[in-house]
Amino acid sequence: MGKWRIVGVSFEHMHMGDLLREAYEHPNAEIVGVCDESEGRMADAVSSFAIPRGRVFRDVAQCVRQARPDLAILCPATARHADAVEEVAALGVDILLEKPFAASLADADRILAAVGKSGVKLAVNWPLRWYPPHVTAKRLIDEGRIGKAIEVHFYDGNRGPLYHRADKVEVSDEEARRGKPGSWWYSKAAGGGSLLDYLGYGATLGTWFMNGEAPIEVTAVVDQPQGLEVDEHSIAVCRYAHGLSKLETRWGTFTDPWTMQPQPKCGFVVVGTEGTISSYDYEAHVGVQTRAEPAIHKVPVDELKAPFRKPVEYVLHCKERGLQFDGPLDPALCRTAQRIVDTAALSARERRTLALLP
Repeated sequence: MGKWRIVGVSFEHMHMGDLLREAYEHPNAEIVGVCDESEGRMADAVSSFAIPRGRVFRDVAQCVRQARPDLAILCPATARHADAVEEVAALGVDILLEKPFAASLADADRILAAVGKSGVKLAVNWPLRWYPPHVTAKRLIDEGRIGKAIEVHFYDGNRGPLYHRADKVEVSDEEARRGKPGSWWYSKAAGGGSLLDYLGYGATLGTWFMNGEAPIEVTAVVDQPQGLEVDEHSIAVCRYAHGLSKLETRWGTFTDPWTMQPQPKCGFVVVGTEGTISSYDYEAHVGVQTRAEPAIHKVPVDELKAPFRKPVEYVLHCKERGLQFDGPLDPALCRTAQRIVDTAALSARERRTLALLP
């Protein structure tokens, strides 16, 4: 068979560069088009991946018509996820949507309705899904190493979304500060804020660790930084039938976890009926304690192997074999997590505990 034909649509999220790099380096894939209403946002990708001028578009329908893609990677601002999916799904193209799933539960249902009507396949990419420690933690949970998972403690984030571009290229403190007023990341209407950006990570992987179980109610609080209309710090407490879990998001960590773990450390601690697992971003071991061996011991992380190392190769693998996307990429699981995110956002606004939204 020929190479998989891939287009990148909407470059508002800097992860587009990372995903296109994966497509560019995949031996059986080809970037056949990029599309954004702003040519400037595409400039780095066009240069980095030597994309010919004839493959650069500003109109989505024209891009799909001429490029004839097998897969569209979508990286719009959070508030535009539903619009973008509806547009591309109606054109009959399978979709890899960069996190978060949606800006709201209503938008999530619009997304599900659009792909259901068109018959295209949708995968939602959460980069933490591909971190070896978290994959290892899930394997150990599934093997029963800590019994039934009953608590998930999540703390994650970074210095802020304006401190880095694609491929984690850093920018200065001053440049990041200057960018806030004009950035969609800091726009309430565009779906900005650390809660909407990062809580989905904790809610989605936490639901994965708990094999799809949903909480009963959620209590959340966010900070109110002076001069900003969105939060940079949120804490959500989820009450399950068997106990409490805590999901915390932070823009403004002391360091970025991919260069040096801050304190608190970014990642997860999962508590089970028979033990615990600590799974921190980028670390080479997970920490495990059990009733039989209560002293915490380090378990080396699994070596991820193709086609389960990265989102693009995994999605192409599933397409080639007609497989369903599973785990955090599964839109059904993502909807459960979106219920948590929406309930948390509403709880923070109303400053009260709320039953999980249906």
